Amino acid sequence: MSTPSSLDPAAFSPSTHEASGANSACSATPRHSFIYLASQSPRRRALLEQIGVRFELLLAQEHEDAEALEAERPGESPQDYVVRVTLAKATAAGARRNRLLARQRDAAPAPILVADTTVALDDEILGKPSDVDHALQMLKRLAGREHRVLTAVALVGADATVTSALSVSRVWFAAVGDASLARYARSGEPFGKAGAYGIQGRAAEFVERIDGSYSGIMGLPLFETAALLRAARVAFQ
Repeated sequence: MSTPSSLDPAAFSPSTHEASGANSACSATPRHSFIYLASQSPRRRALLEQIGVRFELLLAQEHEDAEALEAERPGESPQDYVVRVTLAKATAAGARRNRLLARQRDAAPAPILVADTTVALDDEILGKPSDVDHALQMLKRLAGREHRVLTAVALVGADATVTSALSVSRVWFAAVGDASLARYARSGEPFGKAGAYGIQGRAAEFVERIDGSYSGIMGLPLFETAALLRAARVAFQ
């Protein structure tokens, strides 16, 4: 991994379980008591709490079109997609922090954490389902097959320097029957989740095995994220 000074897609390594700039500052005295989390995901919030990182939410404002950032481009590979979306989120979050600092004199220029997760079946991106039928369609395609879950993470430092990591995991779904898949699709759990499932919820019964990062499949790879945060001298409780 590299430690770029700008939002460069090359900063994301395709290898699994590596994080940039992880070792140089791990033993240094923490400089930041908290970070900004630019994500609405309750799973990412819970994962940060799990490793003892304090955060404040820095969410998109009404004039920002957050959904447009996640629109796919023709011919885009899953890795290119998740990296591009994460970099776009980082750019938007950095501008959001600048507005906050200009508006509130006592606001801290803390680092910002952004992430994006996508599910890839072969080279096809499976995004978030639009309705129950769409969710069921995705789940039927995943049943009995292997797929990949890619989560890109970027940390925008106080000085706007960006460090990043990419987690790629493999997941094997059992050959689940249509009735079980339909019941899960109707549960409401698939909505807001790439690939129409959450491994930490009811869909756990469908997963035969994984190779990679369980937390990365949830939406925030903790090994890579912790390395980025320690390198940026963020305090852990």
